[in-house]
Amino acid sequence: MSSPGPENLARTAYEAHRAAQRAPLPPWEDISEIDRQAWRAAVAAVADQASRASKTVAEPVPSPSLLIQVGDERHSFHAEFTAGRLGALGITDEFASGHHARFTTSRGRWYVEDLGSTNGTWLNGRRITAAQWLKKGDKIWIGHTLMTVVSA
Repeated sequence: MSSPGPENLARTAYEAHRAAQRAPLPPWEDISEIDRQAWRAAVAAVADQASRASKTVAEPVPSPSLLIQVGDERHSFHAEFTAGRLGALGITDEFASGHHARFTTSRGRWYVEDLGSTNGTWLNGRRITAAQWLKKGDKIWIGHTLMTVVSA
């Protein structure tokens, strides 16, 4: 089935407009050629906008995995998680909170943020106060536990 041409779309749009009006309007066949051209131009503009919009829809960026080394163990994550004594990345450290830090991904990048812990979360020797972008080789301290980003 082929798509309707601009003439048919313009006619359909005009007839829908006509039906929605309180005052009677003439049928498509009785309007002037200038009016028909205006309706064709309007339909073409809307079709062009719709075509552009469908081409500019952003594709979701796939989330990369995050590989973290803690001591001799490596842990791989593919979605948001927390680290701490009760987190998905469990830390047995009396200086770590239950849910100490959150690791999130946005636009293909991993971030770490402190969750209001008493002892803070440290990234490369600095205490963080907001979400920080993680890169390969970054050192994260939670309590006395050192984690190294192997890949992000």
